[in-house]
Amino acid sequence: MKAPVAIGRYLPRPGAEPSRRHVLLDVGEEEIRIAGSSIDGRGLLAMPAPVNAHDHGYGIRTLDFGCMDDALETWVPWMRLRPPTDPYLEALVAFGRVAKSGCGATMHCHNSLNAASLVEEAADVVRAARDCGIRLALSCPLLDESPFVYGGLAELLPDLDEADRARIGQLAPKYHPIPEQLAAVEEVARNHAGGMVDVQYGPIGPQWASNALLEAIAEASALTGRRVHMHLLESPRQRTWLDRRFPQGIVRYLDEIGFLSPRLAVAHGVQLRADECELLAERGVILVSNPSANLRLRSGIAPLGDVRRAELKYALGLDGTGFDDDQDIWRELRLFSLLHGGRGLDPDIPAEEVFAAMHEGGCAVVNHPARRDVVVVDYAALTADAIFDDEDEAAVLLGRMTARHVKELHVAGQQIVGDGKLMTVDYDAALRELVNQARSVRPMLEARRSDAEFLSQIVRRHYATRYS
Repeated sequence: MKAPVAIGRYLPRPGAEPSRRHVLLDVGEEEIRIAGSSIDGRGLLAMPAPVNAHDHGYGIRTLDFGCMDDALETWVPWMRLRPPTDPYLEALVAFGRVAKSGCGATMHCHNSLNAASLVEEAADVVRAARDCGIRLALSCPLLDESPFVYGGLAELLPDLDEADRARIGQLAPKYHPIPEQLAAVEEVARNHAGGMVDVQYGPIGPQWASNALLEAIAEASALTGRRVHMHLLESPRQRTWLDRRFPQGIVRYLDEIGFLSPRLAVAHGVQLRADECELLAERGVILVSNPSANLRLRSGIAPLGDVRRAELKYALGLDGTGFDDDQDIWRELRLFSLLHGGRGLDPDIPAEEVFAAMHEGGCAVVNHPARRDVVVVDYAALTADAIFDDEDEAAVLLGRMTARHVKELHVAGQQIVGDGKLMTVDYDAALRELVNQARSVRPMLEARRSDAEFLSQIVRRHYATRYS
């Protein structure tokens, strides 16, 4: 039996109740309980581990392969430069990075567009999560429409000359039939769902899915009980195009086909209207907010006032594009709190709610139980220059906590981070190998850069002329 962990301050519900001082925590697989008291553990603070409720598992981060921050639609073409590396190694580094940040679970929206390779790559992703030791929700990608711009080539081709039409036709992706895509998800679920892994349907977004695909996913989710994780209304241009496609509104359409349910989580929601927030709340949907990604890709700021008035549940995710490009969930938490704090004498969103979104909201999205995983913080280092010893710990965490202050992480009763280092795998060696793999394909990526630049320019011109 693992020895209890001596903790100077225990915050089971940060912001909601005061810390419990000098306790022994019994961190078991199924529950966390106070096993006694101890004068050891001074300078350590324990709390429920954060959950990264929306991400893409970038081991090699976007800036590293020249995909610089831009408006979402002109940024996407540069993702063609993502190096083809070992999927296991890519996921291992990505999961190791968020684990070192203190996250006990992550939502991984996989990036494969090939139904055949999805099954094989999913096995690598699941193995990486298990080797790392974190809980995983695997969102399996589903899409069948809209290469390059919303509405597809039919919207884009009239504005191009003959040479550009030929070039863009060669770059257009080919999609597998809907039954094949759904069958791939079912195979992934049969092979891997259960325990610390939850497999979910992952329609990339309604702008990239036909009505037939969205309706098929709604039916499959209702039949299997499997959760759905989808991007929704991220950018202003998505709002404009979806309003043209669905005169009744995209959220209302999704409700008409039975897509909205407590099994659904939607990421971003920056362009949601108040009535849409109310409908999502009525149907039990969860919103995942991604403040850094929304700012870095110039989508805007989510309407948290409308979200909260509607009592729409929400969580937080890094989306692979954290504020300092470091996948630090604590900085994301702080940015969220500051962006939506308001201008009044009291913050619009209390600390209790912010921390609950990071943990309990995230647990609901990844479909894993709340308050079973613990992060231990080097609170002494965090407050090394403090004059007083009785400040509100939740306020201190919101004010200056970062990933470098993470001391330990315990997931399902197993310690996977100790002294700030991943204990389950050699993270540094994995990162070195992944970077070497990525750099080894530089000649191939150099050849792709002109295609990425070409597509980005075509897309920019399209939206500048058609959406201005």
